[in-house]
Amino acid sequence: MADFETLAAAPSTGLEEDTKTNEELMPDAKNPSEGSDSDSESESDSDSEDESKEKAQIAALETQLYNNPSDYDSHVQYIKALRKQGDIEKLSQAREAMSLLFPLTPEMWREWAKDQTTISSSVEAFPQIEKLYEQGVSDYMSVDLWCDYLNFVQEHDPSVRECSAVGISKARNLFERALTAAGLHVAGGHRIWELYREFEEAIIFIIDETDSGAKEKQIQRVRNLFHRQLSIPHTDLKSTLVAYKAWEADHGRLNNVNSNESDDLPSHVVSVYQKALEMLNDRAHLEENISKNNTDSEKLQDFMTYLKFEHSSGDPARIQILYERAISVFPVSADLWLDYTQYLDKTFKTARIVRDSYYRATRNCPWVGELWVRYLLALERSHASEEELSTVFERSLLCTFSGFDEYLNVFLTRADGLRRRMSSSTAVKDEMDYAVLRAIFQRASDFLSPHLKNTESLLRIQSYWARLELKYGKDLTAARGVWESLVKICGSMVEAWQAYIAWEIEMGNINEGRSLYKRCYSKRFPGTGSEDICHSWLRFEREYGSLEEFDIAVQKVSPRLHELQLFRLQQESKNIVPATNERENPSRKNAREKRKLTSHSTEEQAPAKHHKHMAQNSDKKAENDKGQARQSAEPSEAAELDNKNAERASNPEIQDKSSKKPVQFNDQCTAFVSNLSLQATADDLHNFFADVGGVVAVRILKDKFTRKSRGLAYVDFSDDPHLAAALQKNRQIFMGKKLSILKSDPQQGRKKEVSGRSVRGEHARTDTRETPKGKMDVQPQSPTSKHVDVQLKGRNTFAVPRNVKPLGWSSRSKPQSDALNEQEDGNPKSNDEFRKMLMKT
Repeated sequence: MADFETLAAAPSTGLEEDTKTNEELMPDAKNPSEGSDSDSESESDSDSEDESKEKAQIAALETQLYNNPSDYDSHVQYIKALRKQGDIEKLSQAREAMSLLFPLTPEMWREWAKDQTTISSSVEAFPQIEKLYEQGVSDYMSVDLWCDYLNFVQEHDPSVRECSAVGISKARNLFERALTAAGLHVAGGHRIWELYREFEEAIIFIIDETDSGAKEKQIQRVRNLFHRQLSIPHTDLKSTLVAYKAWEADHGRLNNVNSNESDDLPSHVVSVYQKALEMLNDRAHLEENISKNNTDSEKLQDFMTYLKFEHSSGDPARIQILYERAISVFPVSADLWLDYTQYLDKTFKTARIVRDSYYRATRNCPWVGELWVRYLLALERSHASEEELSTVFERSLLCTFSGFDEYLNVFLTRADGLRRRMSSSTAVKDEMDYAVLRAIFQRASDFLSPHLKNTESLLRIQSYWARLELKYGKDLTAARGVWESLVKICGSMVEAWQAYIAWEIEMGNINEGRSLYKRCYSKRFPGTGSEDICHSWLRFEREYGSLEEFDIAVQKVSPRLHELQLFRLQQESKNIVPATNERENPSRKNAREKRKLTSHSTEEQAPAKHHKHMAQNSDKKAENDKGQARQSAEPSEAAELDNKNAERASNPEIQDKSSKKPVQFNDQCTAFVSNLSLQATADDLHNFFADVGGVVAVRILKDKFTRKSRGLAYVDFSDDPHLAAALQKNRQIFMGKKLSILKSDPQQGRKKEVSGRSVRGEHARTDTRETPKGKMDVQPQSPTSKHVDVQLKGRNTFAVPRNVKPLGWSSRSKPQSDALNEQEDGNPKSNDEFRKMLMKT
């Protein structure tokens, strides 16, 4: 069986195709008598092997399309394989199936039409092939496809070929449609104009010579076509002028064909030609840019630049043609379709053009919910039937959108249209029943509730539904049922209860509103929702209730508010680390004193031991400073530090790396997120801030021992504008919880520490630098300490009170005799005793 590549190569010119021999259709086929038998056998084996591969490929593509009918590439490969094999019946079915799901490219439509013309060029097959061309030119704008269509009609339509009155009228209407669709194409539109002129010029020769009036009228028709073409900028403009001058010379209107361009021509023709030439020169560089073999992104940018230029010129027809040219190159560019349809909505008043454009847009980009929303609105503006609106709505729900908010917008748009029709005075009551609107809301609730739980979006659609149930359904019980289903799904969302209560109050149902307060005031809501609902109940009773009802509300709310306040204080005490110095804690101080050396003081140790002891003290001091810094930092920062230490301890690789150069975060452009869901991950937070952008890192704080999330996180941003945009998302619902998003302030803890030092004064300093000789170095004490241990540094330490300890003193290093004397003599020494001590020294 010959493949369609060979069949399509055969010229489709009337009855000549029916007389083609097999040798002409298959020029590569050889005479069986030529060549040796061995060559024939090898070719036969090769052909059978290729045929088996083709069959296996077709079977695999059929299986793939059965499992996934929406696979565009598989459809294309399947059609190519069937066309190569020459299976006419399957090929026709494959093309029909693909055209129902996707718009075909102009090349695919041309192949399909030519294949059908090759198979049968009879008069009975003409309507079917003409229908293929009509479908093709409606998908995309293509000069080549229009030219094929025009040639096909002139060759195979009997009425057009015989130049009957009906045929001439049909051909002219088709040519005018082609000019409207692609006649302004700068690069290729002149081809359609030339076909149109050739058709009209051919009619001149079939007019009877005696009918001079009809002939002159036809000559004027051709002349008008020349004038129209010369007024349009296209790349073949100068050649068109030369052809026009030659044609006028043939009909006696022009004497010198070789004269200058504007000589002997009518002034109005010269004027429009010069204007068209200027327009062509202005667009020459833009046409050159879009014709280059650039990358897709570069070419799309070139088209957008060209469109911007045409917008500035303000010619709607030229803008539309350029949009069509761009879409034929980038059919799945959602931004391009959105821009194009928006321009049509604003500019064109013809409903058919706008509706057809939205139909094509949703076929090319069915995953864009906004296109479906605009499509429904365009149908409503053009007063489309309820059947058409319902069909488009059902088609939209079969698509896969990027988010559930897009499904919500489609449902709401459909509900808005039904509501407007019902409220319109021209609405037909028999056709518009509220049951249709109720069914839309019920489908929306069933589909979206599992995905939009505890969100403002679900609250929006449910409250809308409840109001319409009461207004158009006249059913208060059904309206309350909608609210009850909402609080059942979103019971932990305080906004849902508040909206339900506000609706009851708006309806004048005060007792029902009070009952709702009694049902929800004891619930635990995220953030400050529990306190808000309690205070809202008290305000409600002040405005609507009696004194007794107000007292009852106070009696119920007060314990609840007290409980919430205690719970809040407990949470704050857990999160806030005390700002007191670690060395002020007596128990920690005693524990460290037990670890001190008991045999000798620092000055009495051997040099080697002395250096070792100093190194140990410095290590201890570093640990103390680290603990002090952790206490003075923010609670979340301390938890973060613990998490990092625990992670490093459990992972040797991290520990080795951290020992060399630990990871540090300056938190200069960081958001602190609290009240985070314990199930939230770093990827979830990335997605939450995706609309803001600029996320550099996400750090979720985890418990040091359980390694579970603590509901806190740091989100680092690249710059302050992104951080500012992220802070605007404060108090938004995320995974069922209202987030608290604040800017992280790493200097806050240091400011507290500095302020605490200034209050305690000079005697509370913890400076570790060496004190000058003869001056005291006072260590900070805990507020619960009964005595003050003052250490003196320098040589002048002999004349001090007995309760002042000299440098290096410790209870374990004190001589036993001195300890006994001190126990026996508990009173302070007199001046004489001090003088004797001075003489001894």
